[in-house]
Amino acid sequence: MSLKTLIDNNKKKVKKVAKLADRVMDLADYYAQMSDQELQQQTYIFQDRLANGETLDDIMIEAFAVAREADKRVLGMFPYKVQIMGGIVIHQGNLAEMRTGEGKTLTETMPVYLDALSGEGVHVITVNEYLSRRDAEEMGQVFEWLGLTVGVNGEKLSPHEKKQAYNADITYSTNDQLAFDYLRDNMVLYKSDEVQRGLNFAIIDEVDSILIDECRTPLIISGEAESYKNLYKNCDKYAKTLNKDDYNYDKESKTISLTESGVEKANKFFGIHNLYGPTNFTIAHYVEEAIKAVFTMHRDKDYVVQNGEVEIVDTFTGRVMEGRRFSDGLHQALEAKEGVEIKDANRTEASITYQNFFRMYKKIAGMSGTASTEAKEFRETYHMDVVTIPTNNPVQRIDEPDLVFATKRAKFLASAKMIKKVHATGQPILVGTGSVDDSEILSHYLDKYHLPHFVLNAKNDSKEAQIVKEAGQIGAITIATNMAGRGTDIKLPKRAKELGGLFVLGTEKFESERIDNQLRGRAGRQGDPGVTQFFLSLDDEIIQRFGWSHKAKKLQKSWIKEDEYEAMQSKYLNHLIRDSQKRVEGDSYDERKNTLRYDDVLRQQREKIYAERQRTIDYDRPLDDVILAMFARTINRNVDKYYNKQEKNMEGIYQFMGDVLGISGYDERLVVKDMSRKDLKEYLFEQAEYELQRKTEALVHQEQLQEFEKVIILRAVDTGWKNQIDNLEQLRSSITLRGYGQYNPVVEYQKTASVMYDDMLADVEKSITRMFMRAEVREAPEDEEEE
Repeated sequence: MSLKTLIDNNKKKVKKVAKLADRVMDLADYYAQMSDQELQQQTYIFQDRLANGETLDDIMIEAFAVAREADKRVLGMFPYKVQIMGGIVIHQGNLAEMRTGEGKTLTETMPVYLDALSGEGVHVITVNEYLSRRDAEEMGQVFEWLGLTVGVNGEKLSPHEKKQAYNADITYSTNDQLAFDYLRDNMVLYKSDEVQRGLNFAIIDEVDSILIDECRTPLIISGEAESYKNLYKNCDKYAKTLNKDDYNYDKESKTISLTESGVEKANKFFGIHNLYGPTNFTIAHYVEEAIKAVFTMHRDKDYVVQNGEVEIVDTFTGRVMEGRRFSDGLHQALEAKEGVEIKDANRTEASITYQNFFRMYKKIAGMSGTASTEAKEFRETYHMDVVTIPTNNPVQRIDEPDLVFATKRAKFLASAKMIKKVHATGQPILVGTGSVDDSEILSHYLDKYHLPHFVLNAKNDSKEAQIVKEAGQIGAITIATNMAGRGTDIKLPKRAKELGGLFVLGTEKFESERIDNQLRGRAGRQGDPGVTQFFLSLDDEIIQRFGWSHKAKKLQKSWIKEDEYEAMQSKYLNHLIRDSQKRVEGDSYDERKNTLRYDDVLRQQREKIYAERQRTIDYDRPLDDVILAMFARTINRNVDKYYNKQEKNMEGIYQFMGDVLGISGYDERLVVKDMSRKDLKEYLFEQAEYELQRKTEALVHQEQLQEFEKVIILRAVDTGWKNQIDNLEQLRSSITLRGYGQYNPVVEYQKTASVMYDDMLADVEKSITRMFMRAEVREAPEDEEEE
């Protein structure tokens, strides 16, 4: 779709929602005349109308007008027309692109109120818990005043507290907690332990950050796996003996591999004949993770070390991702590299990507200041249209041209001088850096000039938000890694506006133009004045990784010779950077698409397994019919397995009878010895039926049998599913590594995964049969029950 077509489509959509917004505004006087009690009563009137067959769309205009009037009475804020328009786009299940400072949080109140009237729950999603609590406290006042309930979900809540939060009409939460709670709900044995009540409608703030930037890595719940602590340490020692001739490193793709000399050194170091031989798979895998950790991962950029732990830094937000760990042994390799305690690797017990999690909601919508660049992906993956809402006031911000320097050293010195010059006027300054390391380098320069400043390393969300909030004060200098404090408005006092508004200085172009625009968008909110400018260097990663051509190298050499510290404006370099960003965005999109292709296979299997689990949990009577069907299928499979062209493998049949069915007596063997295949199946099934009857009679209380059956089924399903996830991870690795020549790896993965799924179901049913047939059951004495 061409740019012109996108612009024309957006104009049409904006025109439609503008007409609807006018109808909402036309009702302002009508609801303004109501008393508080009359206005609050509208909630119950709307709920009755929905119960009598009307839809949310039928009541949208009136409900928006009620919410708007409630905003004015409770918060003292009356949504503008553009905010009503944004709210309509959200209710329609689309993405409202609204510039920073246009009041996205107030915009939410109208669609949240409307959709919460259904009683099915609305999830309002933010990027961190501080913002969830803040928005729930501020905007929650409006909903509670209108008679709705509000809950806040958090990491440290007990299951009971989480359940209360989810049972509210409106639940504020972070994206990761929602997804993890979903996975955990599908691991419980009892319905009372589930916390969520369904995925109805999600409104996602900073939607591009959550649905685009965080989608390359799946969310994982892990259990402990086999420990390789000594191997991690040895692989790290080996990696640190290598020189540049021992490995090939491609900066563009960030991939690294050993050369022939590197392999020879590994063979010698580990005392093996062939690193990539079939018996050295484990060593080879952890060697690869070690060289990745040592040579491609950089401290204070890709990760930080805090309190003796390695913690991941989100490359898009600059935030520390608490509790998240790299997979496949990379995290342990980093721990070995940094000399901190190596925590055992984990085995995946449940996983999901954000794409597949959010696509399970009946409806999703979102808001962002920068989403139109990813409009195609939002449409293809989430079926959401991006609608760009006009600003309430004309944009007054001035975007100065980029200045390029020969080296990082020259760039930071020039940045410090510019900050000193602007600071002298009293104009507030926000500086965006690409890494923790860069923020500390710049801080050091500012210390030399005795300039007071704050450095945000995204380690404390609430403190960070408060500092960013104050970044607009006279004379304030704030250095932030990437977009620290996103979601917090920088408000300017009148004097700061008179001085030219917020000055935003970017010290690096990021991998995505969208991230650059997020930084620019901190200045010039709501028609305020503001200035933005980027200072770049030929040493910046975006140029090093993707544009380090012969011409750029020559340019740097001659430039340093002439005057390293002189800035220049370069169309060539601007084109180089834009081209590099497009390549990164394209690569990232392909990576997300590829992740989704593979995860779609897992999703289909996961949804089937979770649906079966839920049916088992919801069953309100003994599962005898379900259990008997499993017995029959298990007996049929195994009897068929040991009959080959009418020849019976009696030892195999005896082993199955004893191991799985618990029938191991000499007399029983004699009985079945000369049976036909059909008779043997019938006989074994009769024995299984008898055993079920015996256990049923042994338990006076039927609910005990029901619970016994449920626990056996759920435990077997969970064990089988964990093994299946493990096997699929290994399958994906092997398919990716060896390829399939002319075959499509994804298609081969799908075919093999389907066979593996059927095998897993057979193993699960065999396990359930074995556990049920061989278990001893008895009625618990009354004193045991009381305990």
